[in-house]
Amino acid sequence: MNTDHGTVRWTRTSQVRLAFLCVTAVTTWLVGAPGRQKHDPPTPGPMLGEGYIDLDTPAFSLRLVRSSQTVAALKPKGAGDFDFTPGDLLVARSRDGYYHLGDIDLRLRTGDSGEWKSYSTALARTPLRSLPTTEQILAAADLAPTLPAEIPLQITRTWELEEGKLVLRFTLKNRTTQSVQIGALGIPMIFNNVLNERSLEQAHAVCSFYDPYIGRDAGYLQVTRLSGHGPVLLVLPAGNTPFEAYNPVLGARRSAGPAIFQDLTPRGITFEGFYEWMVHSAAYAENEWKNVKPWNPPTLATLAPAESKVYGVEFVTGDAIRDIEKTLTENMRPVAVGAPGYVLPMNIEARLFLKYPKAVKSMTVEPGGAITVKKGVNTSGGWKDYTVQGKLWGRARLTVSYQDGLVQTIHYFVTKPEWQALTDMGHFLTTKQWFTDPNDPFHRSPSIMSFDRETNEIVMQDSRAWIAGLGDEGGGGSWVATIMKQLGLPNKEELRKFQQFVDGVLWGGLQYKDGPKKFGVRKSLFYYQPDQMPAGFYRKDFDWTTWTSWNKAHAELVDRSFNYLHVVAADWVLYRLARNYEGLVTNHPWEWYLTNAYETSVAMVKLAPNYAVFGQMEGDIFLEVMADLRREGMNSQADDLEAKMRTRANRWKEEAYPFGSEMPWDSTGQEEVYAWMKYFGFQEKADVTLNAILAYDPTIPHWGYNGSARRYWDFVFAGKLRQIERQLHHYGSSLNAIPVLAEFREHPDDFYLLRVGYGGTMGTISDIDQDGFLAPAFHAFPDLLRPDALSGDDGPNLFGHAWNTATYVVHHPEFGWLAFGGNTRVEGDTVKVKPLDSFRMRVYVASAGVWLTLDAGKFDEIEVHPRTGAIRVGLSPATEYLRGARLRVEQPAKVGSSPTYKPVTQLRQERGAYVVPIGQATTWVDLIPSP
Repeated sequence: MNTDHGTVRWTRTSQVRLAFLCVTAVTTWLVGAPGRQKHDPPTPGPMLGEGYIDLDTPAFSLRLVRSSQTVAALKPKGAGDFDFTPGDLLVARSRDGYYHLGDIDLRLRTGDSGEWKSYSTALARTPLRSLPTTEQILAAADLAPTLPAEIPLQITRTWELEEGKLVLRFTLKNRTTQSVQIGALGIPMIFNNVLNERSLEQAHAVCSFYDPYIGRDAGYLQVTRLSGHGPVLLVLPAGNTPFEAYNPVLGARRSAGPAIFQDLTPRGITFEGFYEWMVHSAAYAENEWKNVKPWNPPTLATLAPAESKVYGVEFVTGDAIRDIEKTLTENMRPVAVGAPGYVLPMNIEARLFLKYPKAVKSMTVEPGGAITVKKGVNTSGGWKDYTVQGKLWGRARLTVSYQDGLVQTIHYFVTKPEWQALTDMGHFLTTKQWFTDPNDPFHRSPSIMSFDRETNEIVMQDSRAWIAGLGDEGGGGSWVATIMKQLGLPNKEELRKFQQFVDGVLWGGLQYKDGPKKFGVRKSLFYYQPDQMPAGFYRKDFDWTTWTSWNKAHAELVDRSFNYLHVVAADWVLYRLARNYEGLVTNHPWEWYLTNAYETSVAMVKLAPNYAVFGQMEGDIFLEVMADLRREGMNSQADDLEAKMRTRANRWKEEAYPFGSEMPWDSTGQEEVYAWMKYFGFQEKADVTLNAILAYDPTIPHWGYNGSARRYWDFVFAGKLRQIERQLHHYGSSLNAIPVLAEFREHPDDFYLLRVGYGGTMGTISDIDQDGFLAPAFHAFPDLLRPDALSGDDGPNLFGHAWNTATYVVHHPEFGWLAFGGNTRVEGDTVKVKPLDSFRMRVYVASAGVWLTLDAGKFDEIEVHPRTGAIRVGLSPATEYLRGARLRVEQPAKVGSSPTYKPVTQLRQERGAYVVPIGQATTWVDLIPSP
């Protein structure tokens, strides 16, 4: 969600500063009083009194704080003054209780039982004792002065050069006469993801995001610049230092002072917090995480008297984000590539490709039988090929053991077939979440309401007014998900109920149907106005005193642009269904829905101008509305809509980073901004936007992080558990996948784009539980690792999935023929593809650059003939509501000599689509390339 704090007149030049001021109240609400103001210059802490140690390595210019030998700056060569660490904040962060790269966290106990004791080098800074250096050892120190005297271990830390690579090592020695258990060992990863008090330009110049591959010995951390430009930093295990868990370094209130395992840097909208690489985590698993299934089995280590163990990580750079796996290979690290990714619908025969110099010794699956893995024929380039198929719903871990003892874990999520998951969801939404009460004081009946999965009840009240008011993303999510599901899986009964909602609640209720606010969309139907309700009406267990508890006048405002997109999407889907099917949509003719979609689109610019200057989530809907207006001959409306969108786009193209938001940093507006930059020919800014998406949207062998766009505040605004936390597969994932996949269709040789985009698309399916409840996102913190229980802002996520779902057919130079969203088989010179994505209405044949879409109907099978270039399209049989499919053939990529694909048989065209009569069996359409 993008927060709202009343009407503010925005100017783009000061946009982010004003946005920051607006969210100060929110940050205060989240994490307490905001930190240091800009006019209070920081004074250096005691740890800086001895100055610095400047070191040079082949890849980095490294500066250490002399007294602590923690990192003051880590600057990659060839990137100017760019620093991966928050070195520009060093003075402000130079006191006790601030973490720095080079710190270590521990939980220890003497013997094999008793209470764990916690230790951290960040808690109380005392100058360390330097140890001798060598040509290989750049700096070394005994950490005893900064740790309690009773700690049973002697710990030394070294900064080393090993084969030209920078290595951080800790040597832990038992200095007692009893055994010592290491129940938790964390190496804090302190990189500059602190966006506090920075403009977008400043943040993109100096800040980074980082994401984990929690893959044990094969694990790594990737650190990418916000701009998406290189170099990229990879943190890799040095020796026996598995990446077992990923633990947040939580915040501490400055007024309370330093606290163990907490950092004083204020967490909130502009800073999600730091994390640490956990080598051992058994002590957490016994306590904070005891009711959670962890990503990897928790371990501990035992040191006998006088015994030592060494742990470490090394730092390497790659030229670009797309080169991460190349860099891993060059550093002799295991690489895994999953196609179509790591979310596995049970009817998909997925592929897994592994590259590592050593042979695979064994594979195990947990839970047993959750997935099957079959070895295939080794492909070129040293890859090992496997076919993977999901069998049991839920999380699954594949453990790969190599001959040299290295252990890699790959994390999957097994789902029902996509169509079945969405069918279950549609049923859940229109039964469990269907609300009818003609006496409801807020006139929300009949509607699809927010739902609490823990209590299995509709949410009738919430102190965040929008949650119970059908408004915003957090309250409108469920009805948005309902209608977007109908786009490709229409159901007569569900549509009957949705039309009741449109005519009984949406039109004339949530959206004004007359007067000066006509077509304006109000913020919420629910509000907090105790003087208008019976005594005791509002729940006493909620805090109704914050800005989130809108009163009636505030709830009726129409100045929030983001609300309009949901209504446009609903009208547009109903238009498409009314236009292309018979008998599914009956309350109004198609013209009514398309006209309303247009009027609501332009009303956004008129009635919500202050927020309409930003890119909107679901903003691609405007392009489709405009296209359909032209197809229907409604050119004056199309011209008007285009002119209003051009005004917005002209503004964006003048911005260095055109995807600003009401938030100081956001991953919402990039989707729409990219679309209009491409449409109006502003390629440079489209590239800027795409690169920014790739910076926060990784591809990693883990279903939760693969394609999962960065988002960390929306649990506060739309979740049941309200906290700042990395959200896995929030709606940012599927929405940001829209431009990534659009870019792939123009550049089908860029396999990386397909992997990222498809990972974000499939993340939505992992949010649907076995009964059909759609959660807004998955909690990434290791004490949770579960979906949020409130339906919240799940609708935009389903929008993105509905927009993206497709089958992509690619021929990879090393992996051969693959289908993302379907199954392939090669028979002689023919590649046969069975589309199995959610809707089966879109197929992209990458080898030809051909994008096949259906306004109505479904693909049953596709045949590709690489030698001739011909494509044979099989369409599914007719249904009660459909007698003719409508096929569009587009060619967004220029492949080879760029022939034009047309049907062999002459077909009538209607609104730019080929009308294909379909019968009781598969109907085939042959497409051939012609000059």
